[in-house]
Amino acid sequence: MNTLATRRTAAAALLAGTTALGLLTTTAPANASGDDRVERTGQCSGSARWDLKVKTDNGGLEVEGEVDSNVNGQTWSWRILHNGSVSARGTATTRGPSGSFSVERHITDLSGTDRVTFAASRNGQTCRGSINF
Repeated sequence: MNTLATRRTAAAALLAGTTALGLLTTTAPANASGDDRVERTGQCSGSARWDLKVKTDNGGLEVEGEVDSNVNGQTWSWRILHNGSVSARGTATTRGPSGSFSVERHITDLSGTDRVTFAASRNGQTCRGSINF
């Protein structure tokens, strides 16, 4: 089985497991242009929402994490974890018009399944989502 088929099978299994557990997240299929993007969204511990996208890009992985709180000017701490290790971290401030921020990083595509996690926090509110890619 080729790597793309394995990743899509893993994404389908993850979706089935997420649905079975009743978690408040969704997984979007690869878009019509044929890329291998996997996207998950969910509710943070407060009123904000998170979005995580992973796709292959130039031999690595392109990771995009977003938080939408609908409030401008909030500063959030964020991290991108790759197989449990911190790949990137920082702070970002929500901006208009939607009161959101997003971060994009390129990480190494390791052999086998890569577990990518995006986490953000602010004043006790936490957002966290993962994709097995």
